[in-house]
Amino acid sequence: MSTNTTTTLSNPGKQIRDSIPRTSQGIFKLPKQRPTILQAIQASNAGRVEELIPIRCGRMSTSPFAFYRGNADIMARDLAGLPHTQLQVQAMGDCHLMNFGGFATPERNLIFDANDFDETLPAPWEWDIKRLATSFVLAARHNSMREADARQMAIDVASAYRNAIAEYAQMNTLDLWYMKFDIPGLLNNSKSEKVKTMLKTAIDKAEKSTPEKVLYKITTGVLGNFEIADQHPLVYHTIDLVKQKEMVHHFLESYLNTLQDDRRYLMSQYRIVDLALKVVGVGSVGTRCYVALMMNDKNEPLFMQVKEARNSVLEAYTGKCKYKHNGERVVQGQRLVQAASDIFLGWSTGLENRHYYLRQLRDRKIAPDVEHFDKEVLGAYAGLCGKVLARAHAKTGRGDMISGYMGKADIMDEAIGKFAVAYADQTEKDYADFLKAIKAGKLPAKKE
Repeated sequence: MSTNTTTTLSNPGKQIRDSIPRTSQGIFKLPKQRPTILQAIQASNAGRVEELIPIRCGRMSTSPFAFYRGNADIMARDLAGLPHTQLQVQAMGDCHLMNFGGFATPERNLIFDANDFDETLPAPWEWDIKRLATSFVLAARHNSMREADARQMAIDVASAYRNAIAEYAQMNTLDLWYMKFDIPGLLNNSKSEKVKTMLKTAIDKAEKSTPEKVLYKITTGVLGNFEIADQHPLVYHTIDLVKQKEMVHHFLESYLNTLQDDRRYLMSQYRIVDLALKVVGVGSVGTRCYVALMMNDKNEPLFMQVKEARNSVLEAYTGKCKYKHNGERVVQGQRLVQAASDIFLGWSTGLENRHYYLRQLRDRKIAPDVEHFDKEVLGAYAGLCGKVLARAHAKTGRGDMISGYMGKADIMDEAIGKFAVAYADQTEKDYADFLKAIKAGKLPAKKE
């Protein structure tokens, strides 16, 4: 065996550097024939609930950071035109720092993981890490940090990812799949008193978030019964359960068939009591998302989120999805990526053949309060998100090849940092064009 072959085998992925140098990952160029921002927003609004589009634009208009979160499709197009290694993983698709957080496992333990999979699809690993790194630059700028610190956040994400995926690529496969980032463990291992204080507060709040507390928070009593309280225009009723009883029955029956037997038995003990449309997030605004209140014979509540699943923004650049149902695409992608998933994850088809996926609502959820993170806390969060993403990619792709390509030096970290700053700059330009379109009356925007 030649020395060159030995080197190649001992460094999986290293040979890819010949065709895609690591420094090239820091270059951003706009693709040819890129649609205008107005055209891109109008295209992404197609099929959404029309009266909610002004709320979507209003939420995106608050800052470049919010605009970025609401437009994964624009970045998907931009990334697809750049050189990449062709190494695929189960990508999140909309991988930004607000799409990570804490939640309870089926064993009722609190863990930290990725938690939004509306755009998930097999895709190049670079797309996730570049989108995540850019989100940290924009968040740092939004929080009025120095430009050098904003760039460092992106480098910290890439460095944590690179070191973690090198470690995970060497792990026993089962150990990697069993691995979880448990939040009490993160608390105990943190060296930052600020981070410890924030985690303690978050854990305490999550432990108190029971279905019963959610019941009294978002419902109102009507003749001894409960129904979800209307809060126009963000929460309101669109379906008459009595008139559309048969449709709802078929929807739930189809959903139950996507669960494994024990979970189907558990869910069958609950009946639907009320259903209301709820406006959520930034990019999701205008897609159909419902809150379902369910009760069992003991009058114990269970809240479910019923969320519309559309084609992934990545699909135009990766090839056709193997799942015919977008709800199934989301669920299967989530199960692949997460260390533990909601036992009620499933999918169904509603009116007009729209695809949906279902999951439990607010199950001890911990959402990061990023807008109040200072440099120390945001830096720690950057490292954690980088590690979580690395585990997801090592589980679902060739972690050894990715690690071999990235190497031990910080060349790739610096390249990702350079790209993230350049793309954050582009996002701010796109945001300015977006505001001009609103001001000119070409896009409707409504402040809440």
